[in-house]
Amino acid sequence: MQEKYWYLKSCDLFGPLNDAEMRQIESRSRIRKFSRNSPIYLPIDQSDGVMLLAEGQVKIGSLTPDGKQSILAFVEPGELFGELAIFDSGSREEFAEATTASTVVLFPAETMREVTERNPAMAMGVTKLLGLRRRCVERRLKYLLFRSNRERLVHLLLELAEDYGQPEKGEIKLRIRLSHQDLASIIGSTRETVTVILGQLQNEGFLRLGRRKISMRHLERLAQSVNAPAPRFERRGPEPGESLKNPLGRAISS
Repeated sequence: MQEKYWYLKSCDLFGPLNDAEMRQIESRSRIRKFSRNSPIYLPIDQSDGVMLLAEGQVKIGSLTPDGKQSILAFVEPGELFGELAIFDSGSREEFAEATTASTVVLFPAETMREVTERNPAMAMGVTKLLGLRRRCVERRLKYLLFRSNRERLVHLLLELAEDYGQPEKGEIKLRIRLSHQDLASIIGSTRETVTVILGQLQNEGFLRLGRRKISMRHLERLAQSVNAPAPRFERRGPEPGESLKNPLGRAISS
């Protein structure tokens, strides 16, 4: 019980709730562990619950009619996902998959709906979360349209640098670990094309590549090359795969 309560307290969306409301949610929630690459929910599943990621990393995506995968977002510890279940009890439209061994707290959608209806501050927090995610999706669509593969990849790398960048020894190290296929699935390209462009960016001195690791340099020049603003940085939560270490999580965008 204490473990679940700590996980709830570590999500800032639950900050407006009093102790009785927190205990109500805790009593109706359950913890599940997922191994790497295992599905948490699928598009055909009923949208009957909301999830809080306690440990690990989760990706949210969709499948095209021809079976290709498109990644919409990554979830870090302390963040909610599947929150549309609060408003819609139909089938889910996307899938959620654990990209590392992950621990998830599951809340019945009905419980979340009851608490949200009684607490305007939490309702505003959920609305803000949805708005942030929609804004980021719109931003991503904007740079996917009418741009070359290189421009789309550079825009994505700049976005990742702002969301997951950690300054280290004159570079910006991405705390999130992504494969070339992951990057391709986000920008709607192929793994081979992404590999070639990453190699070009590394030869030009903008990147240093490792196994599923990317460090970035000269971000202002890189941003100028695609007419984008340079990213801003702040420490944002634990490394993917780490457990929660502080009492606040951040609301992510997708």
